[in-house]
Amino acid sequence: MTGPTSVPRGEHTPRPGATWEQHLARVEQHVDDDAPDPRPNRAARRAAARTARRKK
Repeated sequence: MTGPTSVPRGEHTPRPGATWEQHLARVEQHVDDDAPDPRPNRAARRAAARTARRKK
């Protein structure tokens, strides 16, 4: 017979790598002055379209 479901489970060792800390690294990107501007992301495109519709 098993115990009730409210009984807490015993402690276990976490899987390898689960407790490692992650650090964000900054990466510099060099862009030529003559390079075309990158395409804006979806949110920016939608905001621009919304603003254009309101001005009409």
